[in-house]
This record gives sequence, structure tokens and C-alpha cells, in this order.
Amino acid sequence: MARAATTTDAFNAVAEPRRRQIVEVLAAGERSVNELAAVLGIAQPQASKHLKVLREVGLVQVRQEGRRRLYRLDGGELKVIHDWVSNFEALWQERLDQLDAGVQELKRESEGDRDGA
Repeated sequence: MARAATTTDAFNAVAEPRRRQIVEVLAAGERSVNELAAVLGIAQPQASKHLKVLREVGLVQVRQEGRRRLYRLDGGELKVIHDWVSNFEALWQERLDQLDAGVQELKRESEGDRDGA
């Protein structure tokens, strides 16, 4: 099956680690492309390419301020990802509860071994 284009939706766009980093940086506030490139340690053209993908799926908005273009996160578009991930919250909680029960059992066994020795 052919891979979906990165501009299809937010899931595909954030599948790329560098774009996830951009989303994380922009969560703290607006940045210019040069600031993003510096923070991420990449060339400006690479940052621009990633920003274009994020803009096309609606995760990033841009505004002009004089000669600068400032990029900001559009958190509303992340809701789709949040909603999907939240479907697994009960499963994760169940697994964490099982892990905790196992750890508690190991502690009891370990304390029993020390008391019996």
C-alpha cells in the first residue's frame, strides 16, 4: 500500500520527528523560521520545508510582522490526535495498575525473604 502524503492530516505530519520538535518549540510561543532553525540546529531551508507541511495540515499558522514571518501552533488541530490517543487511556491505566500490583508483590516477597533469613 502506498504511503499517505505528509500533508494529508496531522497524524502524517507529526510522524516526522523534526516536525514534532517544531510543534514542541511553537507550543512555547511564536518563532520566526530563523529562530526555529537555530533552536533545532538545522538549516533555514529545512525548517521552512517542515513548516510548510505543518501549515498545510493546519497545525501551524503564520503572520507577517514587518519583513518577518512568525509561526505559531494551532492547538485546535492537535485535538484529533488527542482524541485518538485518549481512546487508549483506559488500556494504559489497566497496564500500569497491573505493573504496580506486580511491583508491590515483588516488594512483599523481598521483605518476606529478608524477614525469614
